[in-house]
Amino acid sequence: MSAAPLPVSQVALNVFSALLEARTGQRIASYRSWRIDTALKPLLRTHGLDTLDQLVTLLLDGNDPRIGDQIVDALLNQETSFFRDAPIFDLVVEAVAGVEAAGRRPRIWCAGCSTGQEPLSLAILFAERVDTGGTMPEIVATDVSDAAVARTRAGRFNQFEIQRGLPIRRMMRWFDADGDDWVAKPELTRSVAVRRQNLVSDRPPAGAFDLVLCRNVLLYLSTEAKAEVFERFATAIRPGGTLVLGAGETVIGQTRLFEPSRTLRGFYDRVAVPAVQRRVA
Repeated sequence: MSAAPLPVSQVALNVFSALLEARTGQRIASYRSWRIDTALKPLLRTHGLDTLDQLVTLLLDGNDPRIGDQIVDALLNQETSFFRDAPIFDLVVEAVAGVEAAGRRPRIWCAGCSTGQEPLSLAILFAERVDTGGTMPEIVATDVSDAAVARTRAGRFNQFEIQRGLPIRRMMRWFDADGDDWVAKPELTRSVAVRRQNLVSDRPPAGAFDLVLCRNVLLYLSTEAKAEVFERFATAIRPGGTLVLGAGETVIGQTRLFEPSRTLRGFYDRVAVPAVQRRVA
């Protein structure tokens, strides 16, 4: 039998929700407050605590500067898998084909990369195309979580993670077994530049991108935070570039800086208008 949910006081709920939003711009809807109990149980065990209210006390005491980051990392939804929504990756190849045809190396930004399966999937896809004359794009992967960034850099996955979306042929070609884990080959991890970045408050990575993937992140942001993120994407994507969102996300009714692509279903083109305000701090 699973353990009964821990009682969560309204104070604790408010503190953890406010901390997450302040650090990342993400919100936990009231009907999803059950996630707080589930996500923070391992952290309670780590610190020898019995209740979430005790964790609040530890946080507010300020004696352990790491505790806030640990709480935020635990609350972030890091659900991901290799080649998630596989047809999207075929469209990504199509989206950068024009860049290759123009003789320019494509630049791709995976924003909110979680534990790295998405950028590594792209690296695998394009590395396999190099053998047939394709171009390895510059891939930049970012996430607000220090733990997620560290895992993306390491390219280490357990048996459950490696099997989600990754065919055995690709697993054997691009990963080495290390005990119970699988570790991406250095040639793969070297092709992805990884850094910590807060989509709401930090500058986008330097340079102009041809394609930005930000899938299933905006779902958790407020309307105001989404507007900020769309503006940052508009400054980061070169004219003619493309934005890719999650299946349940859209630009329609959210921003005038992007419009549905006329050639790539489910993708969004940057609108080439001078109204894009470059006020990103």
